[in-house]
Amino acid sequence: MPLAFVLLMYLFQALHAPVYSATTDSISAGEVLVGDAKLVSSNGRYALGFFNPPGSMPSSKRWYLGIWFNKVSQLTPIWVGNRESPVVGPHRMSKLAISQDGNLAVFNEATKSMVWSTRAGITAKNTTPVLLDNGNLVLRDASNSSTVLWQSFDYPTDILAAGAKLGLDKITGLNRQLVSKRSLIDPSSGRYCLELDPSGAAQFVFKLCNTSIMYWSRLLWNEQDFNLVPELSGKHLFEEKFINDDKEEYFQYKVLDENMIAVSLLDISGQYKLLVSVEDAQELKLIFVQPQDECDVYATCGPFTICYSNTLPPCDCMTGFSVRSPKEWEQRDRAGGCIRNTPLDCSTMNKSITATTDKFYSLPGVSLPAEANVIASIGSADQCAQACLNNCLCTAYSYSSGNRCSLWYKDLLNTRCYTDGTTSDGEILYLRIAAKDAESWRNMKRKGMIIGVVTAASLVGLAVIAAFFSWSLLMWRNKMKQSFSIPDDAQGGNGIVAFRYMDLQKATKNFSERIGGGGFGSVFKGFLTDSTAIAVKRLDGVRQGEKQFRAEVSSIGIIQHINLVKLIGFCSESDRRLLVYEHMPNRSLDAHLFCSHSMVLNWSTRYQIALGVARGLAYLHESCRDCIIHCDIKPENILLDASFIPKIADFGMAKFLGRDFSKVLTTLRGTIGYLAPEWISGVAITTKVDVYSYGMMLIEMISGKRNSSCNGNTSDEVEYFPVEVASKIAVGDVGSLLDCQRVCKVACWCIQDNESNRPTMGVVVQILEGLLEIDMPPMPRRLQATVGISP
Repeated sequence: MPLAFVLLMYLFQALHAPVYSATTDSISAGEVLVGDAKLVSSNGRYALGFFNPPGSMPSSKRWYLGIWFNKVSQLTPIWVGNRESPVVGPHRMSKLAISQDGNLAVFNEATKSMVWSTRAGITAKNTTPVLLDNGNLVLRDASNSSTVLWQSFDYPTDILAAGAKLGLDKITGLNRQLVSKRSLIDPSSGRYCLELDPSGAAQFVFKLCNTSIMYWSRLLWNEQDFNLVPELSGKHLFEEKFINDDKEEYFQYKVLDENMIAVSLLDISGQYKLLVSVEDAQELKLIFVQPQDECDVYATCGPFTICYSNTLPPCDCMTGFSVRSPKEWEQRDRAGGCIRNTPLDCSTMNKSITATTDKFYSLPGVSLPAEANVIASIGSADQCAQACLNNCLCTAYSYSSGNRCSLWYKDLLNTRCYTDGTTSDGEILYLRIAAKDAESWRNMKRKGMIIGVVTAASLVGLAVIAAFFSWSLLMWRNKMKQSFSIPDDAQGGNGIVAFRYMDLQKATKNFSERIGGGGFGSVFKGFLTDSTAIAVKRLDGVRQGEKQFRAEVSSIGIIQHINLVKLIGFCSESDRRLLVYEHMPNRSLDAHLFCSHSMVLNWSTRYQIALGVARGLAYLHESCRDCIIHCDIKPENILLDASFIPKIADFGMAKFLGRDFSKVLTTLRGTIGYLAPEWISGVAITTKVDVYSYGMMLIEMISGKRNSSCNGNTSDEVEYFPVEVASKIAVGDVGSLLDCQRVCKVACWCIQDNESNRPTMGVVVQILEGLLEIDMPPMPRRLQATVGISP
């Protein structure tokens, strides 16, 4: 066995306590299941034990009793017992045992309290819990094993297991339904429910839990759902049935292929998803989803948001609003939606309704929110607007040509924008915002929506001027297109503003506050007229400026993602090339890793930054129309917003790769210290060059220092941190270097010499989210040679 493998194995075992596994499928009276121990069904297919949700931070250990697939590396709990009452604290504090009344119960050893119980009406005290071969946990009468006192199949969570029933027991009144989990790291009950149609029709209905609001319905699951996957088409893999008699009404399916696993779940998003896996594949594959458009789900983005149809991620805040909880948003819990940046004048300082300074911001091309209040006897748009201003609870209005005045009070839900050019009703929503935010109408909206505040009382003269200005701007952009070959969807259709040089000169106070720079030029802080902070990149040099300008507008200008820096606009006048970005108040990652005067980032924050960057790169590589290779991933190009959410920046070296191609020949580009070996050899490059750079950056994030640095007075005293890692592993001194097994493994796999051995960024995301496990990585050849280890 290679010495490097042994040393890495020793490292990871030292960092984590051993995992104990039971070989039995049941618990007898007096026995307990504690911490890492688990039950395994007799066929080895299912396991029951305590788990911490994948992606949770080590500092926030919440343990849940769950059942999962024992032979699939991607942890997918098909049932959770104490989903509302986790055991908080060390793993060893979690205990499963038979309580004195015969019920199966979860205890917190730290507080000596019971946090969950089967709560079955039991008369027999002698009971035995058994994990069956179909993944059903049953509680039996020990003296009569055919008597089932309680079973997990009767209490599904967000997944319908094969063999379980979904529907109503008409005798007991038990209604078996699916309830989505709250977020990626919180399996407690979420907002959405899936159940059989209460009318008796053979279909599923999707609804907002604890309400009568239904947002989707579909016929029962059938074999056609799997015909989307070529390798499954034409195969009879499932047996399904729908029963509706005097005793029960339920749907049930069984998997006929013993080598296949199927997962039917109600996702956090409120969508119904089907995933399948052949056990040898060690991963679950999404093959079916309904509704396909997440915007069809009721309030999927939360209040004061716009949902962009068929776009990932689909949600964005309305103008004048910001995400209420970025951390929850990151975990796909968007129930909180967005909140106002500035309180309305009407609801705070000014008690005079007639003197309010609140303004309206127009949102054309969107579908109107839910729960409108129609006001009768309103004869004009002005009167409709005034009716809204007269009520401090009114947040928006719309006025149609048929003298229909609609007002919305408090939260706005289900506002939607169709990115395929579809228009819903042709009406305009007027959003009420504070006067301070009123100028933000000049900023454009993403996904092709042109934003402007044009009231019904606008003067004819202003309309003429606006039309003339629009024509002039269009002609100018056409000229720019011919000069610089900028794609159509970077010509303002995605909301990119064409600034005048004098406006940016004024916004930056004549470029007086420099906040960054490099070989491309300098970056200056500025403010738009609505006080929005911006970062203006001035590209120095005619040739370099034009190249950077075209590359950045052509790449970042046509994509949107929470982990990619947002391009607000550009300026191109004569030989001046400027790019305008959203301002990142926490600067770039390198300032926090390598500068002694900066705030030291805790591990939890570093982990979230690593995950965010991975998600951004995965989006560039796998989800854009053309694959985009960034080519210069390093801490200097990772910007941090106010919540330390990372944004990948500087796309001046980016390379486009058509979806019909897997690699491309290009000139050497990037930064020494982060270059993959294939750059030096001159062969065609793939997205794996970004993976390598990400791995090198990850090592720096783990250590908090440069991979390559000078510590002496002469430039030839150079340390190379990955070599230091290898050296300290070789002598067993690892405590000061690595504090997370998962991140260490990812970093080592990402910097493998052979690009085929590196994972894709999509796989990296799944690993960091805890959805996939990976083997111990081999030590790269260059590091082996450096520390004298033979391959």
